[in-house]
Amino acid sequence: MAVLFWLAVSFVIYTYLGYPLLVFLLSRLRPARFPKTSELPVVTLLIAAYNEEKVIAQKLDNSLTLDYPREKLQIIVAADGSSDKTPEIVRQFEPQGVVLSYIPERNGKMAAITRAMSLACGEIVIFSDANNMYDRQAIQWLVAPYADGKVGATTGAKLIIEDGRPLSSSEGFYWKYESWIKESETRLSTCTSAVGEMLSIRKELFVAPERSIVNDDRYMVFDLIRRGYRVYYTPRARSYETVSKSAGDEIVRRTRITAGAYQTMAMAAKLLPFDRPLVLWQMVSHKFFRAFVPFVMLLALLSNFALFFWPAPSSLNAFWAVAPPFNQIFLALQGLFYGLAVLGNLFPARGKLGKLLYIPTFLVNSNLAALLGLYSFLTNKNPHLWKRVNR
Repeated sequence: MAVLFWLAVSFVIYTYLGYPLLVFLLSRLRPARFPKTSELPVVTLLIAAYNEEKVIAQKLDNSLTLDYPREKLQIIVAADGSSDKTPEIVRQFEPQGVVLSYIPERNGKMAAITRAMSLACGEIVIFSDANNMYDRQAIQWLVAPYADGKVGATTGAKLIIEDGRPLSSSEGFYWKYESWIKESETRLSTCTSAVGEMLSIRKELFVAPERSIVNDDRYMVFDLIRRGYRVYYTPRARSYETVSKSAGDEIVRRTRITAGAYQTMAMAAKLLPFDRPLVLWQMVSHKFFRAFVPFVMLLALLSNFALFFWPAPSSLNAFWAVAPPFNQIFLALQGLFYGLAVLGNLFPARGKLGKLLYIPTFLVNSNLAALLGLYSFLTNKNPHLWKRVNR
C-alpha cells in the first residue's frame, strides 16, 4: 500500500513540478533564438463570437486600434447561431472594413470558424475570442516567428485582469506558471499548447477539424506538431481578459476544456508524433498527465487511509513505509489541504491571506472539473455545443 501511496504522490509532483523543472533545465542547453520577419504579412483576425453582445463592440474597437498596418489586417467575426444582437452590432462596423460571417443555425464554434475561413485573405490567420483584448503590438509579436519556415503556429500570453478576488489571483498565477512552461518548451523544441484566444497559424496549413471537436486550439496544435511543424510561444504578444464570475462558473468552463482533453487523448493514435520521442514526452507530460491527477490524488488519499487503519510494521523505515507517525502526519496534511479547499469555496476571503488560502481551493476545483469533464466526455453527445459562462 505504501508503494501505491508514493507512486501517487510522485505522479502529482512530477506533473506539476517535475516536468516543468526538467523541461526548463533541458531548454537551457539550447541557445535562445527569436526569429523575426523582415516584412509584415497580410493577417486575418478571426473572432469567434457566440452571443457576445455585451463585449463585441469593445473587442472590435480594440482590434481596429491595434498597431498593425490597416491595409494588411482583415477582421472577420464568426457569429453563427447568435440569437442576441451580436450580428447587428458587428454590421455597424462594416464601414470600417469588418466582415461578418453569420447564419442563424448553431453548429458549434469549429463549424463557424471553418465557414468563416473561406472569407479569410491573410497569409496568417489569428483565432481570437470576443471577451479578450489584445495589447497594441500583439499581432506584430505573433507574426514575427514566421521568419522560421518550420513554425506553423504561434501563440501568446493570456493575462488575467485581477479584480481583488482570490479566483482572479489564482487564475492569474496559473497562467504565469503556464507561460514559464511554454517558454521552456519553445526553446527546447516546440510549445505543446496554445490559448484559443490568441492562436495564429499559416492559412495554407489549416485543416478543418471535425465539428465535434471541443478544444479546437488543442487539436490544431497537436495536428501541426504531428505534421512536423513547430508551435512558437511568444510572451510579448499579450491578451487580457477577466476571470469567470464565480468558482462555479470556472468549474463549468474547465469541465468543458477537460472534456476536450479526454477527447484529444482518445484520438492520440493519430495525433501524437511517435517518431519524435522528445516532443512526444513533452506532449504527454504537459497535456495528458494532468487529466489523470484527480484519480491519482484519490489514490493517495485512499492508500493513506488504508495505511492509517492498517499501519506497516514499525521495524521498517517509518517514512517510506508510511508507518506511524508518518501515516498520521500525511493523512492530517491531506485533510488540511481538502479542508482549506472547502473553506475557500464556502468563505472566499480577500487580501494576501485569502489569496494564499485559495490555492488549495483552486487546485481541488480544477481537478473536480477534470472528473466532471470525463463524465461529460463519456455522456455528452454534442460536447462542441458548449454553454457560455458568466464573466
